[in-house]
Amino acid sequence: MSIPTTAVERYQPVLSEVERTTLLGFLAGYRGFTRDAYTLDLRQFTAWCWEQHHQLFDVRRVHIECFASDLEDRGKARATVARRLCTIVGFYRYAEEEGVIEHSPAVHIRRPRIDYESHVAHLDRNELGAVLVAAGLSSPRDHAVVSLLALNGLRVSEGIGANIDALGLERGHRTLTVLRKGGKVVTMPLAPRVARAVDLAIGDRLDGPIFVDSNAGERLDRHAAGRIVRRVARRAGINKRVGPHTLRQRLHHRRLGRRRSVARRARSCQSRRPTHDDALRPGPPVA
Repeated sequence: MSIPTTAVERYQPVLSEVERTTLLGFLAGYRGFTRDAYTLDLRQFTAWCWEQHHQLFDVRRVHIECFASDLEDRGKARATVARRLCTIVGFYRYAEEEGVIEHSPAVHIRRPRIDYESHVAHLDRNELGAVLVAAGLSSPRDHAVVSLLALNGLRVSEGIGANIDALGLERGHRTLTVLRKGGKVVTMPLAPRVARAVDLAIGDRLDGPIFVDSNAGERLDRHAAGRIVRRVARRAGINKRVGPHTLRQRLHHRRLGRRRSVARRARSCQSRRPTHDDALRPGPPVA
């Protein structure tokens, strides 16, 4: 006797061998979080094509733009729509280069305009100092996480992905080798206070990840690191919505400000009109 159920069964789109091979070949060129994001984008686009009774290599430009309109109707942010369209453009470009299709239907796709001005809450000097003090009064692991993000400008994935054997010593400075975005391996010096915080977080351990979730006994994930940052910010009395990226934004804007200041000085020197004193200065010797 069958038991009635209300569970909804999800049908997976049936892909041809050429479609599946091309998808796997395109995704094989990426790894990490980038590959996960591209996989999600293509899975949703493939499911949409299947619902609309379109084969993956039979779609036209109008179909892709209808997919973008459907995303906007469902309330997706413009940045999300633009990223998924960018993934689709890259996929069809790969298919064209591999000779699967003659012409990419996504060449002239119109993408939504994006406001690139960051709206993430920023911390001033006093607020960042309060967060570091609150982190120092917390556990050694929390102190090390906040210090790496705030003082070394690491992404949260770079900080929690580092292992103990990535720590080193170079020219008298403690260093940490991390895997950055795009697969680039970078060795960066650690400030003395950051190095001390990391040593206290490691304790007597000789290998494994630097940051360990005490409850699960495994590597700390990005969600747990975000909870640590938010908890420390609340203890510091910060009323803003603070996350791991907020701490990194502080260092990023300081570097950006220095670059803009140097660029402004260079432009002012180039555009400065010659004065009477410049005419009186001796010129280069004439041969």
